[in-house]
Amino acid sequence: MRDTVAGAASLGKAVAVLDGLAAQGSLNLAGLVGATGLPRATAYRLATALVSYGLVDKGANGTYRLGGRLVELGRLAGQRRRSLAHAATPVLEKLRDATGESVQLFVADGARRICVVSLESPHSLRTIVAIGASLPMDKGSAGRVLACDPETLARGWSESVEERELGVASVSAPVSLDGAVVAAVSVSGPVERTSRAPAQRYASLVVAAAQEVSAALR
Repeated sequence: MRDTVAGAASLGKAVAVLDGLAAQGSLNLAGLVGATGLPRATAYRLATALVSYGLVDKGANGTYRLGGRLVELGRLAGQRRRSLAHAATPVLEKLRDATGESVQLFVADGARRICVVSLESPHSLRTIVAIGASLPMDKGSAGRVLACDPETLARGWSESVEERELGVASVSAPVSLDGAVVAAVSVSGPVERTSRAPAQRYASLVVAAAQEVSAALR
């Protein structure tokens, strides 16, 4: 347990180094220390490790900048999101028609979740989530799915009522690939239609849709 906590702390510090470089473009070691608040020895150790993995480049003048491997990882992440969206869209169209409510597909992005597919309900009063919207992971049913909440994964779905937005309820289920959660399928709508127990109405449909998307990814 101690090793796990220490590893997570080190990862967080490494991310702080990357965030500092992303914000400033390039920094020398003193600049990294100032941008991250890390001790000089820690900043140097992490920057050196990130250089060894190609995530950071070090110039001849001793300055650090984001490495080319991050560009490649970003490209691959974009491809993955497009593949997910392509596989999920026809399934979500059927889910929207079956429920009459708005449907979304979310993926994790650090401490946030990003909407990669959004199809709106035909009702004039409906939930609207823009494609590309960045929402918190700690509020809403999709956040619990993407955070791999044990209770949620054991049950196969999560519901929320007015957690992120007043008057809105949602139900979400995990999309899995090779045993890992890669996305969350969600149905959301006004409480006056979904009720304050939306899972009773939509959980089976959302779970079935998420399983269909999972199958399409294999």
